[in-house]
Amino acid sequence: MDTIALFGGSFDPPHIGHEAIVKALINFKEIDKVIIMPTFLNPFKSKFYAPASLRVEWLKEIFAEYKNIEISEYEVLQKRQVATIESVKHLLKSYKKIYLVIGADNLSCLEKWDRYDELKKLVTFIVVPRDNI
Repeated sequence: MDTIALFGGSFDPPHIGHEAIVKALINFKEIDKVIIMPTFLNPFKSKFYAPASLRVEWLKEIFAEYKNIEISEYEVLQKRQVATIESVKHLLKSYKKIYLVIGADNLSCLEKWDRYDELKKLVTFIVVPRDNI
């Protein structure tokens, strides 16, 4: 497996919208695996409601029966806010191509993301419609 879709987020809590996105992603023939990566704490937030370990367990339960889905605890295990570029570089040690899944509401603030200029050279974005965007 060389090509993945990285679907990161707070998942606080995970909901049917997240599951719908994953269902759509697994139908892309270009994607070998979907990696769902919950944050320890989203870099744009100051708190979370459910602890990271519980959010990981929820995701494992929701996606237990899915094929080619991995719940990655990489960011959670860092026990700090982790920039997307750091997670992408970590995954590029194992995979050749990364599709980065983002909500359309993130388009207006992408340039505020840590090392965005570098990030956009390393991934291909998949933009999911959200909030009428």
